[in-house]
Amino acid sequence: MTLPRSFIHSIQNTRGFNQEAFEEIHSLGKQITSIRINPSKSFESSLIPPLGSGGGIAWSEQGYYLATRPSFTFDPLFHAGCYYVQEASSMFLEQALKQTVDLSKPLKVLDLCAAPGGKSTHIQSIISEDSLLVSNEVIRSRAKILKDNIIKWGCENVVVTNNDPKDFAKLENYFDVIVVDAPCSGSGLFRREPESIKEWSENNVQLCSQRQQRILADVLPALKEGGLLVYSTCSYSKEEDEDIVDWLVNECSMLKTQLSLSNVWGIIESGGGYRFWPDKVRGEGFFLACFQKKNGGDSRTIKAKKKPILLTKIEIAMLMKWVELDDKVFIKHENTVYAWPAKWVDEFSFLLEHLRLVYSGVLVGELMRDKLIPDHALAMSKIYNHSLPNVSFSKQEAIMYLQRKDLYPQTDKKGWCLASFEGNNLGWMNILQGRMNNYYPKSLRILKESPE
Repeated sequence: MTLPRSFIHSIQNTRGFNQEAFEEIHSLGKQITSIRINPSKSFESSLIPPLGSGGGIAWSEQGYYLATRPSFTFDPLFHAGCYYVQEASSMFLEQALKQTVDLSKPLKVLDLCAAPGGKSTHIQSIISEDSLLVSNEVIRSRAKILKDNIIKWGCENVVVTNNDPKDFAKLENYFDVIVVDAPCSGSGLFRREPESIKEWSENNVQLCSQRQQRILADVLPALKEGGLLVYSTCSYSKEEDEDIVDWLVNECSMLKTQLSLSNVWGIIESGGGYRFWPDKVRGEGFFLACFQKKNGGDSRTIKAKKKPILLTKIEIAMLMKWVELDDKVFIKHENTVYAWPAKWVDEFSFLLEHLRLVYSGVLVGELMRDKLIPDHALAMSKIYNHSLPNVSFSKQEAIMYLQRKDLYPQTDKKGWCLASFEGNNLGWMNILQGRMNNYYPKSLRILKESPE
């Protein structure tokens, strides 16, 4: 891997940069693979892909390095949402949150640039169940991927939105925490995505820096006074990192917030932020900084203009077979039923009026002719009725199910059943006389016949 001379020159005087070690680590072409375990799903640790030397990621409780990169496509536990494949350096977000806010309290958190969902699923795993996460992506196609990953993770206290950052300005002083993993020039991922080297230029760095400032200026009104802003990039360029820190402090009246580091982590403190150099940490290039908002006000009092349409008692009675009803409110949009956490009904309604919601709570299913057709999201959630019939598949059967192939499970169970692997749901099937209808979503099915 040959790095552009202009790129090397541009980061020459950056704190922690060692040209010889930096170029050597890139020339080796070494790939580091890491995953983060979903604490809300249970399975034998021996079933996950083999862990690498060093095992756990020091700054993330559920993060682990893998010995090799397996075919995640053909691991049913991956499709069951038991773990997320995520770059190790970016998991440092966990320290930013744990060291700066009381995670035991109910929080309103915005993940502004959330697709494909690594940071959102991470945030959801460490905030309390009484908290609310708004997971946003401005690009519609990427918002669909984000929604799929939120569903797979089994979230219910999350709203997925498809909005421009400026749309959040009207939610003045609304959020306790805003996370902005900003679009950037991407130099920190050169090892993982060598093709991106051709796209790097000093001009693009400047354009990204200007865009980052615009994004931050647009969204900051939505952060309440004393609230936490976490800013990060996967760029080495000072213009996108330390210069943005200075701009936030000098132009936006933000206070830098310092984090505690372990000397053995290899993370470099620089200009009020934290740099990850691949020759010093087991991860890719990354930068993160934390800030407290000095001015503004307390969280605003919210009030939705319209009440959501609730299910009738008869319709709720139909759900008893399918859903754990405690602490849930069931909302109907046409024939589609969503389960919202009772605590957040007013907030969800308010957000529905002000933002473009792609997904909210748990999509339970469709009411059709006095029956419920369950949705895939219900199977992946924690709120499904655990007494529902369940068929456990072998790994080969699970892969066939995920490919939407015909299966003939050896069971005397009939009707709607959950398909599972090692105690974790994969989706729904309807077992009829002599055959099984596979309801795994077509858009998620495995297209390959076998691992390459």
